[in-house]
Amino acid sequence: MSTKANGFDPTPSWHRRVSLTVLPSGERTPADAPLGVPVAASGGFPAVLPVGRQDLTAAGFAGKPGQTLVLPRQDGPPLVAVGAGEPGGGGADALRDAAAAYARAAGTAEQLALSLTELSGVAPESAGQAAVEGMLLARYRFGVLKREPEPPVTAVTLVCAPDAVAAVERGARRGLAYAQAASLARDLANSPPSLLTAERLGATAAELGADCGLSVEVYDRDALLELGCGGLLGVNAGSADEPRMIKLRYRPAAADAPRLTLVGKGIMYDSGGISLKPADAVHATMKNDMSGAAAILAAMSQLRGLDCPVAVTGYLMCTDNMPSGTAVKLGDVLTMRGGTTVEVVNADAEGRLVMADALVLATEEPVDAIVDIATLTGACLRALGPQVAGVFGNDQGLVDQVRAAATRVDEPVWQLPLAHRYRAELDSDVADIKNMGGANGQAIHAALFLEEFVAGTPWAHVDIAGTAQNDTPRTWFPQGCTGFGARLLLDLALAFTRPQPDPLAAGRRS
Repeated sequence: MSTKANGFDPTPSWHRRVSLTVLPSGERTPADAPLGVPVAASGGFPAVLPVGRQDLTAAGFAGKPGQTLVLPRQDGPPLVAVGAGEPGGGGADALRDAAAAYARAAGTAEQLALSLTELSGVAPESAGQAAVEGMLLARYRFGVLKREPEPPVTAVTLVCAPDAVAAVERGARRGLAYAQAASLARDLANSPPSLLTAERLGATAAELGADCGLSVEVYDRDALLELGCGGLLGVNAGSADEPRMIKLRYRPAAADAPRLTLVGKGIMYDSGGISLKPADAVHATMKNDMSGAAAILAAMSQLRGLDCPVAVTGYLMCTDNMPSGTAVKLGDVLTMRGGTTVEVVNADAEGRLVMADALVLATEEPVDAIVDIATLTGACLRALGPQVAGVFGNDQGLVDQVRAAATRVDEPVWQLPLAHRYRAELDSDVADIKNMGGANGQAIHAALFLEEFVAGTPWAHVDIAGTAQNDTPRTWFPQGCTGFGARLLLDLALAFTRPQPDPLAAGRRS
């Protein structure tokens, strides 16, 4: 089945090619590219600008982070002064934000150019990566369904000191891979659920896998029945569309490479099932409920190109969650892969059901650690807001690896407690466990539920319910689906090391 049926391609950014050029200072940038020039709030002033600091101040530009001022030129495209904040402050994150501000100020220009010659406090390789990420991710648009979409960026030029060209170029290439991962995750999450079904996502993954060195296995309903995946099948029971479990594999050359498994929630549209969601604005965003699965597919699409030294397996658990005469009912009991029985007390707590099957499957193969990612609980959004994801885990070393990756890519996470004192709230009178606890601590309940299926394997759970969607644009995050998690997982996989035994783990189970 082609993923481009009816003219719809759910992965437009994957096919988009962006040329990268790194020039030593003094060489001319492309004639059609507005040149972005970071300007610090104090200290040195870029010689390339035709005006002085007093002139910029008179125009209301103070060099604050996110500020821009377009300076027209008679003999070429404009210069764009970009606020860089205080010298040496903010590092790569501040540069990424400044590059994003420049890209927005450049309007619809298809060629972008940014000067890095005046920057201090950021290593050249990190600067190249952050600059490319900021520009491309700020200019991301999901225009595949528009008659006249905004033109994409086709070329990026960076200008730097002559002795930094090689390092900046290495970083720029890495930044392009990270930006492509996030853009692909955004493309998938933004796709309308009637066009991107679980079946079509399976076909999309197969096509992408062939392009980027992944082996892909797609399991249909009959295969899921044979595997005993009662969670995924139960959630799918009310749908007119078939479910799919998509298994991705990346293998490096080394036979003894560390082994990481990623599990993603892929609810293509979440109505709440029989526990129907209120008829409010939330419904229109529920196409993003597969953002976890999208992040995994997107991250894994870049592993070969970045020569990842870690063996990575991905499970994408995909279906929609719909109400109908055949939908799972409250009080029904589902049998997960491995035999655990689950009483369904809320059909809108479906993500944990589909991921439970995959977590069990992940433990049945040799694996050093498991990380799952999901738009799982509104409670996490209410606790941490729309800019910070939650992370839980049974292994502090693994959680720390997730936190470190999140810091490096500026996709922040905050560790929440895996408080086992609340585990009794998941006890069921008729089954091994129920799929929801009480009204309070619901993000913790969800994590405790998932932990039941990892068999003691080092595991971390990332709840991106708050960060998956933006109501308004912010720095390099667009309005709509953000692709949060794709860059985080990519960075985690590239740097992953086997967790070490934690002798204090038992003492923290409280």
